[in-house]
Parts: sequence; C-alpha cells; structure tokens
Amino acid sequence: MIMEIEKTHTLIVGCGQAGLAMSEHLSNHGVDHLVVEKNRIAERWRTARWNSLVANGPAWHDRFPTREFSKTGPDGFPGKDEVVEYFEAFAEQVKAPVRCGVEVLSAEKNAEGNGFNVQTSEGLIEAKNIVAATGPFQVPVIPPVVPNTANLSQIHSTDYKHPEQLAEGAVLVVGAGSSGSQIADELSRSGRKVYLSVGAHDRPPRSYRGKDFVWWLGVLGKWQMKTPPAGREHVTIAVSGAYGGNTVDFRKFASRGINLLGMTKEFKDGKLSFAPDLAENIREGDANYLSLLYEADAYLAANGIDLPPEEEAKIIDPDPEAMINPTLELNLVEAGITTIIWATGFVQDFNWLKVDTFDESGKPNHYKGVAKEPGIYFLGLPWLSMRGSSFIWGVWEDAKYLASHIAKQEME
Repeated sequence: MIMEIEKTHTLIVGCGQAGLAMSEHLSNHGVDHLVVEKNRIAERWRTARWNSLVANGPAWHDRFPTREFSKTGPDGFPGKDEVVEYFEAFAEQVKAPVRCGVEVLSAEKNAEGNGFNVQTSEGLIEAKNIVAATGPFQVPVIPPVVPNTANLSQIHSTDYKHPEQLAEGAVLVVGAGSSGSQIADELSRSGRKVYLSVGAHDRPPRSYRGKDFVWWLGVLGKWQMKTPPAGREHVTIAVSGAYGGNTVDFRKFASRGINLLGMTKEFKDGKLSFAPDLAENIREGDANYLSLLYEADAYLAANGIDLPPEEEAKIIDPDPEAMINPTLELNLVEAGITTIIWATGFVQDFNWLKVDTFDESGKPNHYKGVAKEPGIYFLGLPWLSMRGSSFIWGVWEDAKYLASHIAKQEME
C-alpha cells in the first residue's frame, strides 16, 4: 500500500509561541500552511519549567497584541499553567492548523529544487517553505565538570520542579540568570541551605519610578537593538516576576543567607573550585542596573515627563563577606551539598534540517529569520532581528515580517 503524500505550502515546525504567531500571520495573508508539534502546544511551558514559575514580564507586555491574558491583570505575572492556557486559547482563536504528536525526522530539498521533502513520524510532507519555530530552549547543557557519583544528584534547571523533589541537604545552583537566581531564591525561602555560582550578568530593576523595566527598555529603544553589545553576546539577564515582581539583588541574597560563589571551574578530589570573579561579576551587574536608572532619569528630563522620583533605588548595599573574602574551593561533602542544579542554558539542535544554511559552528545563517537557503525560515531565536526576538511580543513582530516575506515570494 502506497501512502498518500501530504502537501502544504508552508510547514511550521514547532507549536510554541513562535509557531502560533507564524500561523496567525500566514493566515492573515491567506497562505496555506500546517503546524506540526512532536508533543503538545506550548510543551516547554508544561514540562520544562518549575511549578511556581511565572512570566518574567507583566501580562500587558508579554503577550500577543491580538489576545490578552484572561485571569492575570495587566500588571501581574501569569503563571506557567495560565501561559499554556493562553496559547491553547490563542490557537483556537486564530484557527491554527495544528497537528500534535508529529515529530519531524528530516527535511531536505526535493529533486526539482523548488521545495522540500519532510519525513515525519506520520509520513512524508511536501512543502514549498519550512519555518523552524522550535525555539531557543532545545537541548539542555550540563557542563562535564562534576562526574556522576552515587551520593550527588545533578540535574538541569529544566528538570527542577519544586524543593521537595530534591534529596535532603544543601543545594548548589550553577548559573545566576533568570532561572538560576529564581530557583536559588525559592530554595532559600523553603529553608534550604543554598550555594549560588554567579557569572557575568545583566541585572535590570524590576521597576523604576512607577514603570516596569520592560517599559523602560521600550522607551529607551533597547528592545529594538539589532546586536548585543560587544563582549556581552552570551551574558544572561537576572530578572524575575516571582513574588509579585522584585529586582534580583545578589547582595540581598547574601544577606538572607545564600552563599555566593564565583564562576564554577573544576572538580577534583571531592572539591569544586571557583574563579575569583564574584566581586567583579556583581559590581558589573550593579553598574548595568544603575546605568538604566540614570538613562531613565535623563529620558524623563529630556521629554518633560513627570514620574515620582525614586532616589533610594540607587543605593547599593555594602559588599557581603562573600565578595570581600570569596570562597575559591568547596568540599561538597563537608558543605553538605547533595544536589547540583545546572542553570547553564541550552544549545540549538537543527540536525533534522538537512540544508545548506548553517555556518561552520552550526548556527543558522539568516537575515532577520530569512535563511541563506531559499524557502527556509527561522523564528523565535534570540537576537533574530532584535533584542526582543525571543520574547512573546517580539516573536509576533518577527513572524509578521517573515509571513510578509513568504507572501511576497508567492506573488513574484
């Protein structure tokens, strides 16, 4: 029996925020398309987040312009379950042609060179275009620093759900971006002894002079930045909407009993060593924080906008002992550490996309999501076209551009 080959004009791979945004815009242009997802809609929000996670931006900002959050007010931070409900409802709203439980195994150019043959777990699909909308959080990375041992559990932040799942004892969290800082905070509040390895980071204020930092990034033009500052390409951002939304402040973490450490280096004879860079990393984070406050002040003055002053926000707490006399080596057993949580990010995996559109390091070769290979598009990646590209509202803007590009190609 010969299975019938399915055909579609544009195949969208992935049904998170990127895939759904792309579907809406393609529908607006009348472009036939199909969205395939190997799991469920917004699967990462369902299973690769901890239970108490909330969005890092307020509901008025971290959404598509064509739908609001129904439960959380505009200034609140929706929880992960509400985010899933939001995307499910959005898929129904735009009548997205979503097919879940379909994994893409490979995609390559057809013999005629005018489209692609896509092998899936449900059979072959022929498409003129492919949009890779699988997002930036694909393969979790755990650096091969500490060998697997029977008396020490090591997990990636994607596998952390709540404090009670961990074995009794102290916890070392490696990485102090949004995930690492929030997990360390939650564990400390639960009564755990926590060690936090802090690398280079940006540390914006949660809010300043009555406006959330996402508002400030907008009016100061920072969301629209096309490339990261030189040398800051891989610097994480420490921001949180947890507990109503508060500025992440590692000095205050230390005052609450969290043990701060520098960058994690190597493991030998039961001891983990750390770089002597804690003070430098925290001070650079402070400088990043203060620079935004002063830019905000200058913006208000230049535009004659009257917002309540907040001079106390510029007060930096004294250096904690960990900055003055940093711990450079830690015996994990003596410290009582039974769990290491690696909040160390992800790598992208496009092995299924067998086309000539990647550079020597395996990164997609594209301009604003339009790949070097005609008919291939990328969506949802950090800095795809701007700083905001991997955020919900930013991916919507990028999808609008790509859908317009696809529709225009069809007219030519």
